[in-house]
Parts: sequence; structure tokens; C-alpha cells
Amino acid sequence: MPRHTVATSLSAKLLVLTILFVLLAEVLIYTPSIARFRMSYLEERLAAAHIAALSVEAAPDLMVTKELQAKLLAYTGTHVIDLIQPGARVYMLSRPMPPQVDAVYDLRTTGMGMQIIDAGHALRLALEGAFGPPRNRVIRVIDRSPNDPVQRVEVTMDERPLIDAMVEFSRRILAVSVAISLIAAILVYLTLHALLVRPMRRLTAEVVAFRRDPDGAPPLVPGARADEIGVAERELAAMQGTVRAALRQRERLATLGTAVAKINHDLRGILSTASLLSERLTESADPEVRRVTPRLVASLDRAVELCGQTLSFTRDGVLPLSPASTDLHRVADEAGAEVLATVHPDGGRVEAEWINDIPAGTLAPVDAAQLGRALVNLGRNAVQAGAGRVRIAVEAGPAGSLTLTAADDGPGLAPRARENLFQPFAGSARAGGIGLGLAIAREVLRAHGGELRLVRSDAAGTVFALDIPQGNTETDPVDVAGHKSFVSH
Repeated sequence: MPRHTVATSLSAKLLVLTILFVLLAEVLIYTPSIARFRMSYLEERLAAAHIAALSVEAAPDLMVTKELQAKLLAYTGTHVIDLIQPGARVYMLSRPMPPQVDAVYDLRTTGMGMQIIDAGHALRLALEGAFGPPRNRVIRVIDRSPNDPVQRVEVTMDERPLIDAMVEFSRRILAVSVAISLIAAILVYLTLHALLVRPMRRLTAEVVAFRRDPDGAPPLVPGARADEIGVAERELAAMQGTVRAALRQRERLATLGTAVAKINHDLRGILSTASLLSERLTESADPEVRRVTPRLVASLDRAVELCGQTLSFTRDGVLPLSPASTDLHRVADEAGAEVLATVHPDGGRVEAEWINDIPAGTLAPVDAAQLGRALVNLGRNAVQAGAGRVRIAVEAGPAGSLTLTAADDGPGLAPRARENLFQPFAGSARAGGIGLGLAIAREVLRAHGGELRLVRSDAAGTVFALDIPQGNTETDPVDVAGHKSFVSH
């Protein structure tokens, strides 16, 4: 099992992602918070300015001394204070030479969106000041008095103290955000590590150990969890049991197949010798011997064919192919000649018609011998089941592929054959068969990257489709002019 590093572990990724998501949440919270802080700062200045302006009302002749006026303006951090009361009565405090105003902010008409924009502009000035001399603007702020909404307060003040206060507030928010992020990340990390990461590592270790040694790895003991992890543990344990049983069965079958292959090799030689010797019986003077000799020869031929099919099917590995540009019409001709030479169990030759509707010159990149073998298996199954005519045709498929069709007029497949179609030793379509013909034919098509499909099978006959990918038709596959028909009698 590969060793997990801090950078590649799921726990570290969870920790980093949790910190990033919490910081993102803090940023989303910080944006309205800094705007609200700026508004609160300005409202505090306006409230203090209102109280300072009321000192004018208590002064003789509504005039305060310059010393008191300077103290009041310094206390409120302003240059000019205007208090406009109902009836247009104005109380004003001002420095002797107030500075020129750079910007005016009327808080009475400022919504949250504009407050965020104004706060962002102030922070931009703070950022510029961090890389150069501090920038300061003189701003005029207008709003209803926080102490008495019927009165309006206007103040002229430096923006720099506000910017410094916003920077300090941002630092506190950043420190709190980092602390919250770390605490939340650690808690989430520990929780997810206990609930997800550690069980996932256990499952991963079980999978790796099972892959390395399916038989020697200890079986997984699933826990009592009812969530997805518990389901995965139980399914993995069940899958391990199924795979172990399948591997044991496969091992037994492989051993049996090796033994059968060796026996079949010797048996095929013995049967071939017996077949050659039995042909001499046709020269016997005994009429009864001459009568039963064809059946004996046919039985020996079937036994030799059975041995050959079994040896071919038990061959290990992928079916070897030698694909080349091949004339499918010629392949079908050769397959038809071999099918029509088939002998019935009673020794009689089949009586059938092989119709080749593939236009001459129809080319495809296939292994001629293997594809012909598949057509022979399909044709023999048909004629031995009682078909009187087998038709081979071709049609264009998607993306330049080809589809061969093998149609016969036989009685159709038996229910048992349909249920076990393509299953070796179980899907025979005729009495006395072993069910290897269709299995081998499908293996040939799959080795080419295609597929063998049953299109239909009823009382009118059976149709199989042989899909051949990446075909190259040099002639129109729909044109059946010039097809060749073989008839066996």
C-alpha cells in the first residue's frame, strides 16, 4: 500500500479546505461589517458634534470663545460643525481657516451598497498609504442627528483617523477570523478523520491487501454503521467472499481444463486413426457392415470435431488474430463450402442451400480464417437443426462499420437454447450438441472488437448479426447483384 504523505493525505486536504471555506465565509461577513463600522464611526462623530454645537445655545449672544470653540472641535475631531434646527436656525463651530473639502457624504440617502463602496474606497486609500506616504482627505458628512432626528448635523473632518480606525478594526477581524478558522478546521478535521478518513483508509488497505493476495488476505469484518461507509464495508466483505469463491472455482476449472486439453489431444489422435481405419469397412463383403459404416464414420467425425472445439475453447489467453483487408464475399464462399460438406449423425450429407449475398469486393480488416470459422459454426448449427437455406448478407453500420447477417429458414431455437445462448456446454441449439459453436463464434467477433447478436428466432427461422467495427466497404453493401448460391444435395 503506498505511503500517505501530509501533502497527499485526505486529512490534510480536508484541513486546508476547511480553513479556506471558513476564511471565505469571514470575508463575506467582513464586507458588510467594515461598512457598518464606518457608518457607526461617522454617526458617533455626528452625535458628538451635535452635543458640542449645543454649547453655542448656552453662550452669551450665541457666541463661544475661541478657546472653547477650539477645544470642542478638537474633542469631536472636526474642522467645522453646523447644527441646523427646525426653522432654519443654525449653530456653527468653525476653525479660523477651515480646509477645503475633498468629498461630501450624505448619509441620509446612502444605502448598504453605497456604504460598502465607500468603505472599499477608504480601504484603498489605506492600502496606498501602506506603500507610500499616508494620504488624507477632508470630507463633509451630512446626516440627521442621532440624538434628535428632526435636526441636521453637518461636520467637516479629516478622513485619516477614520481610515486608521477601519484598519485597526480589520486587523481585529482578521485575528478573530484566523482563530475561528483554525478552531473550526481542527474540529472538522478531527470529526471527519474519525468518521470518514480512518474508515476509508481501512477500506483502502483491505482492497490493496485483497488485490495482492485474494486467498491469504484476512476477510473484512464490517462494522455496525448504517451510513454509506457501513454499506461499503458490508458490500466489500460480500464481494470478497464472492470473488474468493469464483477464484477457487476458476482454479479448479483451470486444472480440469488443462487435464481435459491433454486428454482431448490424445483422444483426437486416437479417433482420427479409428476414422481412417473405419473407412476400410466400406469394402467389406458383409452388406450389414457396409450399411452401418457411414454412421460409424459420421460418429467418429463428430467426436473428432468435438475434441477440436473443446481444445479451441480451452485455449488460454485472448484469441490470436491476424487482421488484414479481406474480401468478405470470398470468406462467405469458403465457409459455405465447408458448411455444405457437413454430415448428419446418420452419415447422410446435409441437403441445404447456402446463399452468399455479400457483393464481391466488400473489404473489411478481419482475420479471414477466424471470421470464416464463426460463419461455419453458425451455418452448421442451422443445417444440423433442419434449415434448408442459409443466407449471408451485409449492411452498413455506424461510423463505417459493417454488420453481417446469417439468416436461415429452420425451426428456430429451442427455449432452452435461448435461455443459455452463448453459454458453453449449456446453449446447444440442437440435440446432441455441446453448445460450443455459438460461444466460439461470439469469441471470434469480440476478438475483432465487435459482437454476435441474436436478431430474431421464430418459426420462420433464425437471424444472427455479426457486428464488425471500422469496416471499409469498397462497394455498396446494399447492392446484392452478383451474389453466389451453393446448393448441396
